[in-house]
Amino acid sequence: MVKAIAKLKLLDVVAIKKDLPDNNLMAGQVGTIVEILAPEVYEVDFSDDDGQTYAMLPLHSSQLLKLKYQSTPENTPN
Repeated sequence: MVKAIAKLKLLDVVAIKKDLPDNNLMAGQVGTIVEILAPEVYEVDFSDDDGQTYAMLPLHSSQLLKLKYQSTPENTPN
């Protein structure tokens, strides 16, 4: 049985999957979803350790990896 992919939601912490050189972002950089713009399109805020935004851009869910900080039944493999 294949589990449904969890939808991303506001304030989810995500990482980008591939470099985005036009935006000076590298794969693995972490951001926070701050707005849902359209189905599967999210405004993601990238901030430094002081909370200063250094990039904010719309990204498709296919470009993002949701980060998980603990195991839950919904994200634990069978």
